[in-house]
Amino acid sequence: MIILASQSPRRAELLQQIGVAFQSRPADIDETPLPAESPEDFVRRMAIEKARAIHTQHPEYPVLGSDTAVVLGERILGKPENREQAVEMLLNLSGREHRVLTGVALAHRKIDFALSESRVVLREITREEATRYWDSGEPADKAGGYAIQGHAAVFIRRIEGSYSGIMGLPLYETAQLLAAAGVSV
Repeated sequence: MIILASQSPRRAELLQQIGVAFQSRPADIDETPLPAESPEDFVRRMAIEKARAIHTQHPEYPVLGSDTAVVLGERILGKPENREQAVEMLLNLSGREHRVLTGVALAHRKIDFALSESRVVLREITREEATRYWDSGEPADKAGGYAIQGHAAVFIRRIEGSYSGIMGLPLYETAQLLAAAGVSV
């Protein structure tokens, strides 16, 4: 068994998909990017801090931490705070390619890390569509203001990379980290 340092139902669903026994214990850390911190360094730091925070409480178990950032240019688009911010995020992503970075850290005897980078192209999205999407309730707690596995799938023109990474837990990288630590997948 491992501990997932997250309360994300999507990450839990993905771990269940690959048959990993786990318990969820969300990590309470400050998720503010540091000044001049690159998006790659940010997701690395967040994933490691989440895993480390829970591992200090439960050192007998491997702890998996993960963090996802939607990146437009070099700007991290976090979780929207309100309707206006969510609509603007989608309109900024509309018709453009962006990156989704997901860092995964496994704390056990040491801390191992892997990074998944995917590219996503959304079709053109109207303000009305973005507003209706916000009103569905789905994007409220999603990085970049959308969930690829939900209603926003109709906005996705192309992805290159890891679908599960875009959801929040890249299964290939996660399985590699777990196998290296002796956890059966």
